[in-house]
Formats: sequence, structure tokens, C-alpha cells
Amino acid sequence: MLQKFVASDLGSSRELELVQQHLNRLFSLSNYAHSEYPLLNVWTSENGAIARAELPGLDPSEVEISLVNDTVTVQGERHCQSGNENQLCHRQERRFGQFSRSLQLPFRVDAEGVQAKFFDGVLEITLPRAESDKARKINVITE
Repeated sequence: MLQKFVASDLGSSRELELVQQHLNRLFSLSNYAHSEYPLLNVWTSENGAIARAELPGLDPSEVEISLVNDTVTVQGERHCQSGNENQLCHRQERRFGQFSRSLQLPFRVDAEGVQAKFFDGVLEITLPRAESDKARKINVITE
């Protein structure tokens, strides 16, 4: 009955469905906006770490990587891709704008050995562990 009442004010049940879809989209976008970007996968070993970030459609020259002690930061900007002036956006789920993502590693990184590669929209950063943070074997001397 409530649906009929609201539908009569909006003109039709189809319009009510459209309002529902817009509200659902609004709430799903607000949740998406709070998610971390770019998405990261990180693997660690005794020698260091490898981090991979998904950055489809970005030019590698527009991505900046910085390192301070044990924290690596990836930042840049994804530009809005729009259709031509005769097209209306039906759905926009890909994020655009500036982004910054920091990752603290469980060890200090050798900054001189850091390497970054970009392939198929994935940024791979190799982060070698600093020698001072690597485990060392201590010999026991007997007297």
C-alpha cells in the first residue's frame, strides 16, 4: 500500500524504481569512496618485499613513489575519462582524481636498491630489506 501511495506521488512505479536505483547507487558509491586505492598486494621475505598496485589506465610517468625509512607511498592522479559531448554518463564506477596510499613495512628498506616496474596496468615495487635489519648469525666463543 505504501508503494502505491509513493508511486502515485511520483507518477509511476517505474519512477519509484529509478529513485531506488539512484539511492542504491549513491550509497554504494559512498562506500566505494572510502575504500583504499590503489589496491595493494604485498609479499615479504627475509630479503625484502614486493608490492603490487593495480593502476589500470594510468601513465607510469604520472605515478610517484617515495620511501621514508620503512614506509613506501604511491601517489598520483587518474584523470576523468568522459565520452563526447553527445553522450551522458550512464554509470561511473572507476575512481578518478588524486590518490595516495602508504604502506608501512615490518623492516627498514635499502632505498638504493628499490626498483619499480609497470606492466599491464600493475605497478610492481621491489623493496629490499636494509642490511642493518637483516638477521645475523652470532658465533659463540668458548673459553
